[in-house]
Amino acid sequence: MLTAPLMVEVRRGAVARLGELLADGRVATSGRVAVVVGPGQGDHIVALIKPTLGDAEVFRLPGGRMDDAVALGADLRKGAYEAVVAVGGGKTIDATKYAASLAGIPMVAVATALSHDGICSPVSTLEHEGGFASLGVPMPLAMVVDLDLVRTAPQHLVRAGVGDAISNLSAVEDWWLASREVGEQVDGLAVALARTAAEALLHRTDSVESDEFLAVLAEALIMSGMSMVVAGSSRPASGGDHEIMHAVNQLFPGTAGHGELAGVGAAFCFHLRSDPRLDPVVACLRRHGLPVTPDDLGLTAEQFTAAVLAAPETRPGRYTILEHLSLDESEVRERVEAYVGAVGR
Repeated sequence: MLTAPLMVEVRRGAVARLGELLADGRVATSGRVAVVVGPGQGDHIVALIKPTLGDAEVFRLPGGRMDDAVALGADLRKGAYEAVVAVGGGKTIDATKYAASLAGIPMVAVATALSHDGICSPVSTLEHEGGFASLGVPMPLAMVVDLDLVRTAPQHLVRAGVGDAISNLSAVEDWWLASREVGEQVDGLAVALARTAAEALLHRTDSVESDEFLAVLAEALIMSGMSMVVAGSSRPASGGDHEIMHAVNQLFPGTAGHGELAGVGAAFCFHLRSDPRLDPVVACLRRHGLPVTPDDLGLTAEQFTAAVLAAPETRPGRYTILEHLSLDESEVRERVEAYVGAVGR
């Protein structure tokens, strides 16, 4: 099983090296390559990418739905492509990962936003039948993060990646809890990768305006994705924090992005554990302008309570602090109110 990409390139002007990367015989031998761009990608990005890839055919992905990915997979099979390059944010990369797996070809990810660790994970999250499906897929064979492209993304999307990376700290605690309580096997290397990714960002005082910070954020999200490959599941990067995220998405769609919700979920789970790391986690989220309380998300305490109660149903069989405490509605509401009182401005 591949546990690391063949290449990770994080710098300004990185797309200029795509042609060189794809000339590597481990990616493609004949050079027949497809390029996929998302619905929000402008013609200027296509113009920037194509000269480095010769006669590569460009596909414009309409969205991040399961149907979009399946249709793209069929096109990739029919075209007999040797590799596919996905240029875009999380939805585009997730859909292309799944399409590439259906077509049985390697995929190179070129991230234009750093909103969550899906850019380099073995999981593809796609819209399906009014909800979201998380599917196991091969991780990208190579990762390219061009900081010039990242800077064209809305800043809130880039800042959201901080929330997703920081949530690893909570996910790892849930994994160790599951080990102690139900005997779940923990992979130490996966834990080390996930924790290192989060801690690389936790106490930094710079932000997305800095190239150095963007490079660390990109590397942290890639490392988080690699932790899941090592573990063979999303366990090191997804605990009660992500259960809450999925529940909010199901009950109140459109509330916030993946990384924003993961950050709030992680902070709330640290509160449930009475863990002193709550303070630095909250400080990090606030430093990057990320939501912390239900009100920051536009949710009432009652709505957030409903999401916490529904959260365990989003990942049946996963043991986290939510399953461990098994709180009833009045107890969850009490904890939510206490959390808001502890971290509210």
